[in-house]
Amino acid sequence: MTPGKAARLAAPSVAFKQSFIEAVREFQADDYPWNAGSMGRYREVDVDVLERDFASFLAGLEDAAGRSVKPGLVPQTSYWLVEDTAFIGRVSVRHRLNENLMRVGGHIGYEIRPSRRRQGYGTLALRLGLEKAKALGIRRALVTCDATNGPSRSIILANGGKMEDEIEMGEGKPAKQRFWIDLS
Repeated sequence: MTPGKAARLAAPSVAFKQSFIEAVREFQADDYPWNAGSMGRYREVDVDVLERDFASFLAGLEDAAGRSVKPGLVPQTSYWLVEDTAFIGRVSVRHRLNENLMRVGGHIGYEIRPSRRRQGYGTLALRLGLEKAKALGIRRALVTCDATNGPSRSIILANGGKMEDEIEMGEGKPAKQRFWIDLS
């Protein structure tokens, strides 16, 4: 399947509030095997608080872009993949890598809400995220995924990823695969 032509990256905004909250509920109800990783972040979100104080949630995303980056983290800009007022997914572009991101996190993280998966949005999200990384001056982007996450690996490969290695993460955890994508 091919995503709609109107799909684009946008700054997180109150304009997408209802659709984003619906997506959070989808993530929380989903038993997709890879939700334990980065997508698991939505499991802890209190939807009632999000509905009452969406502005604080948005401010936290802005802070992560550089206004007040927490110790040990790097600036990252969050974008939402949207169509009209529908939230499709998220793309986070890290402006630089620290030791942990160089090992297992990479420059770009992305996720697609459960009801929009397997429609080409993941491939589009990463492609658009790579464009944002290039605009930041990143010439070679590191993108990672769990070795058990075939869909994400396919998305990375479709965007030109070249696997460098696989890092063991410890007992009971899947290995992390590291891919480089040339942006020059």
